[in-house]
Amino acid sequence: MSGRPGLLRTVPVDLSHRQRLHLVGVGGPGMSAIGIVLAEMGHEVTGSDIRERPILDRLRAAGVTVNVGHDRRVVHGAAAVTASTAIPPTNIEVAEAEAIGVPVLRRGGILGSICAMATSLGVAGTHGKTTTTSMLMLILAEAGWRPSFVIGGDVTDAGTGAQWTGGPWLVVEADESDRTHEDLPLHGTILTNVDGDLLDHYQSNAEVVDSFAAYLDGIAGPKVLCADDPTCARLAERCREHGDPSTTITYGANAGADVVADEIVADRGSMHFRIRRGERVWGRIDLPLRGVHNVLNATAAVTMAEAVGVPFDAAARALAKFGGVARRFDIRGHVGGATLVDDYAHLPAEIAAVLAAARRSDDGWSRCIAVFQPNRYNRMSEMSADYADSFVDADVVVLTDIYASGTTPIPGVTGKLVVNAVADAHPRQRVVWLPRRHDLIEFLAGELRPGDVCVSMGCGDIADLPDEILARAGANG
Repeated sequence: MSGRPGLLRTVPVDLSHRQRLHLVGVGGPGMSAIGIVLAEMGHEVTGSDIRERPILDRLRAAGVTVNVGHDRRVVHGAAAVTASTAIPPTNIEVAEAEAIGVPVLRRGGILGSICAMATSLGVAGTHGKTTTTSMLMLILAEAGWRPSFVIGGDVTDAGTGAQWTGGPWLVVEADESDRTHEDLPLHGTILTNVDGDLLDHYQSNAEVVDSFAAYLDGIAGPKVLCADDPTCARLAERCREHGDPSTTITYGANAGADVVADEIVADRGSMHFRIRRGERVWGRIDLPLRGVHNVLNATAAVTMAEAVGVPFDAAARALAKFGGVARRFDIRGHVGGATLVDDYAHLPAEIAAVLAAARRSDDGWSRCIAVFQPNRYNRMSEMSADYADSFVDADVVVLTDIYASGTTPIPGVTGKLVVNAVADAHPRQRVVWLPRRHDLIEFLAGELRPGDVCVSMGCGDIADLPDEILARAGANG
């Protein structure tokens, strides 16, 4: 058990002294961030991945020894081996470590061990984690607190998604997708929302909610929850009933929250709003991001910062120059007078929020073209119908086939399920089904016109679409 007050969870590895640690699948976004932090802490870090990719060069620059391909011998002499849930137990490095008695941890175990080395603040929730974590980190940095951080995407202002500063504070993205959040010894947390994405590690929505409830029970410090999300609001009530009510703070755009964002105005790609607690006005925020969802993300970060003692002025300064996070309403270029935007949104509520931000951004876009690549066969088999109302702010909806993300095809499960859901719910909406990438690019080349914004969304290789459209335009002069 950690000796830090408020840290109620045990951790498997004592990182207070230098040791050798091996990461299997080190090129993944979560594992690469952990590898960088461990190396910057002074540990001897080795890692393996199945193929060469750009992130491996960044790891090598940080001091991580990286092997391309797997080799049983690399785990010998390691104090612990960590593998993400994407790595099967049959992996030869994992199997060898278990055979020779080297502890094998999942990602949450090693991340929890990192969290125990500082006073750690987590950001959890189905949507908005990466952006909110980035905002909170930069607010603490603006206040001169030198926070370390482990975030699931590159922060534009920092040029990286992970850093160990050696300071007393750590800001971490607490990911529920593989139950990592359950392993983190945290002083405080933000919970942005709880949506019904039935992930591989849960059997039902109720199990997801129970997991977040247990997560909150393990935190003695400030718990900042979104009152605009019904499940979060219920969890906030539960926290107050079962613990110290003073540690639970709600936020939102609705007047019933403890901390309220109001007087919200969209203006040329930015959001301007006021934050108050009760009748006491904390001040105004000028946020260079689009969308009410980002107003809520910023309000969450400001609320947590205030709870741990950061002055509001520092929070306002940090947010005014916030450069965003990779693949979050990322304007990637222009072609023929149309704007190309890339976004990581892949769940129904995320898509709806991104398209609402585009529609109401005051950028003067005449049409919104939404392109969505569904993700995972098992996810689409269960929740394709949930996307029916996600595209109401789009003038044209273009849907591709499913990006597997390592899942096994299921007979009858294709992107056409999402097409049918949207078309049945909105028969007058223009919906186009283009399962082949070449056809998708050719369609957009003929469809896009000056004044359009084309928002391509998903967590697969749809991220490359803006570059492919620009390349085609360049090739055709």
